[in-house]
Amino acid sequence: MELNLTRVDYMQVGLTSPRCLRVLPSGTPKAQQKVVIGDHDGTIQLFTMKRGEVQFGFQTQTGKNITRLELGGALGTVKDKIFVSSGNEVRGYTKKGKQFLGFDTNLTEEIKSMHISGSDLLVCGDYVYNHYHDCQDSNYYLAADKINDVISLPAEKMKNLVPVLACEDRLLRVMRDSDVLYSVELPSPSTCLQLFYNDGGENGDQLLYGTSDGKIGLVQLGRGSAVHRWVSENGGGSGSVGSSRRGGVTSMDHHDMTGDGIRDLIVGRDDGSLEVYSYEDGDEAEPTLRFSMACNESVTSVQGAVVGSAGYDEIVASTYTGWVFGATTEPMDRHMTSESGVVQISQDSKLKIEKLRGEIDDLQQRVLRERDQYQAATQSAFPGISAVPFFSINDKMTLNRSDASYLLSLEVQTAIDNVLLQSDVPIDLLDVEKNSAVVSYSTCDPDSGNFLLATYRCQANTTRLEVRIRTIEGQYGTLQAYITPRLQPKCCQITETVPASIGEISVCPGLTDHTLFPFFTWKGVAPGLSLTPSTNCPAVVMRITFSCIFNGWSGRKHREYNFSCGGVLAPIVRGSSYVLLEFAMVTMIMIHCTCQQLHCVYSAKEAIFKSDNISTISILKDVLTKEATRKKVQLDISCEVSEESVVHALQLLHPRLGAQLMLAKQVSLIDALRELSSHESDTSFLSPEYQYILDNADDLQAQYRKQPCHLERLYGMITDLYIDKYKFKGINVKSRVPQLLEILDNYGNLNIQHLTNFFQAQ
Repeated sequence: MELNLTRVDYMQVGLTSPRCLRVLPSGTPKAQQKVVIGDHDGTIQLFTMKRGEVQFGFQTQTGKNITRLELGGALGTVKDKIFVSSGNEVRGYTKKGKQFLGFDTNLTEEIKSMHISGSDLLVCGDYVYNHYHDCQDSNYYLAADKINDVISLPAEKMKNLVPVLACEDRLLRVMRDSDVLYSVELPSPSTCLQLFYNDGGENGDQLLYGTSDGKIGLVQLGRGSAVHRWVSENGGGSGSVGSSRRGGVTSMDHHDMTGDGIRDLIVGRDDGSLEVYSYEDGDEAEPTLRFSMACNESVTSVQGAVVGSAGYDEIVASTYTGWVFGATTEPMDRHMTSESGVVQISQDSKLKIEKLRGEIDDLQQRVLRERDQYQAATQSAFPGISAVPFFSINDKMTLNRSDASYLLSLEVQTAIDNVLLQSDVPIDLLDVEKNSAVVSYSTCDPDSGNFLLATYRCQANTTRLEVRIRTIEGQYGTLQAYITPRLQPKCCQITETVPASIGEISVCPGLTDHTLFPFFTWKGVAPGLSLTPSTNCPAVVMRITFSCIFNGWSGRKHREYNFSCGGVLAPIVRGSSYVLLEFAMVTMIMIHCTCQQLHCVYSAKEAIFKSDNISTISILKDVLTKEATRKKVQLDISCEVSEESVVHALQLLHPRLGAQLMLAKQVSLIDALRELSSHESDTSFLSPEYQYILDNADDLQAQYRKQPCHLERLYGMITDLYIDKYKFKGINVKSRVPQLLEILDNYGNLNIQHLTNFFQAQ
């Protein structure tokens, strides 16, 4: 069945957090349902639709911004009780708006995620997980990394409570009381959890997860281990549209949108995509994309329901800026008839149109009156006050490993006029397909610490802007985004605590192109045990010995190491609540975008870094030495360099370098071949290589445009590898760099052995 959905806007509320919209269940199939939503203004609203108009059931204020809204009820009964979290409090309301619960959790952190299962309440801050049973504190856990979401498997099927935490370190932590029963490694950090088919499947042990880089996966959680059923890399099976990276998953739900009796998967993403997937082959294979809609704003919540008209299924969704809308299966021409070429609409539709026209005229008159009053106040002889409007910014920067670039997304609650990007470190701005803004560059003086000054002028009604940037490993600083909205009076707010009109995005120092491998364990080992990690490839080893040890030292060290590695968040250290003991060991494996590895093993006494790329160790040494000098910390650093590691690194770069050189060569021949083909009707005399270039010219040029400066970056990586190899020997070889570049320019006619011989020549 072909799925056609039409967007219908219902209302606009304040800014919304993920998972703050829910649809109350209905006792009658295909009957209209009620929708409840909470926003950052602290307002909870329950509404239903009658004859195309919004009818409010109740509206109430909590005083604080609402971070999560869930439905609950006794096990085995209808979940029609409304629970909201605001600050560190949880409140419960009936569907008529009567408050029956006001519970202060006494958490020091703001509640970011919440789940209700019968009389069990699960709440999480950034790092703390708490379990309450009948409002009594039962279990507690301090996570090693940020908690993005929490859920529990259905207690009706599992016979006991099984909480699951989705953490930033790419792990699903399956809890038993206050301990981690086991962990499940994921390909990327999970941002959203949802029970398969909304009930966990036949046995209640199947769980869907969505990640920050757009992946969707299904895992089956056993008693002591988990099985990965499938992982959708970029949004679906054979029906996927395009191969570009999709936005992070913010919300998921299951509802039968196609009418075939099988529930479909509904997905909302932070890039404004709203998608519907069908399980054509059951849960054994990844679902197929059936429908996709672009909303141009971050989707915060999605749920399948019947809201607008009885008998018509739809997707109810909310966006970051507060729009609540439905993507309905109801045909929009249902109330229209056509006779003899004349279109006629129903009487109800006519009344609705007249009412909308009246509301628009009233709003225009109010805007004109307010504008006249403001102009009169500015020209008055009496001193006046001009209020600077405040607006919130939703910013996010995600590493894309496929091309070693960061995607910076900026979203504002009102229309954006322009965005000014300023950086004190060298970065490259790359094209984004969804970006319709016009960019202009200004001349910068690098000697003054200003390497980038670019302005993006946005089109009308643009509230979200995506910018793709590429950094240089080893150089770090601050990227500032000045956002000017389409508001009067024109203004620019600067704040350090709450990002307003300017947001500071820290360009992570050191290894910006490295990401944490899906492996992060805490191991207790006996004192005196060797900390050297074992790998099969040749490597460069750097050992750091600390001069002193005291309580909380290793926690601070962990933050400093994460300070040098992009995409990793350090564990929280709150006084003595988290102390890494002297005999404890932390192991991390990080992967470079070119598949090079970095093994980090450290304890309270020493740290060992092992990599198959000497430049990685050189960057780490420079960054950590600089930070230690700034903080007046004494470090004893020793390095062991393996000559074979340089050859190994060149072999890893060889396929990428050859492919980029071949692509550049093919693109350079396109114009000449096209000119030749315009004069010759028959081009069969061309060699197969030239015929391939001519037949695939558009695809080759598109592929080349998607990765600008990629060849230059590979040249830079090989040059740094050559300089760092001899820097550890105390030899300056910068004078021989032109010879190296000459070899790289002729790399297509040579082989890797020529490059290796140059590296090994003294």
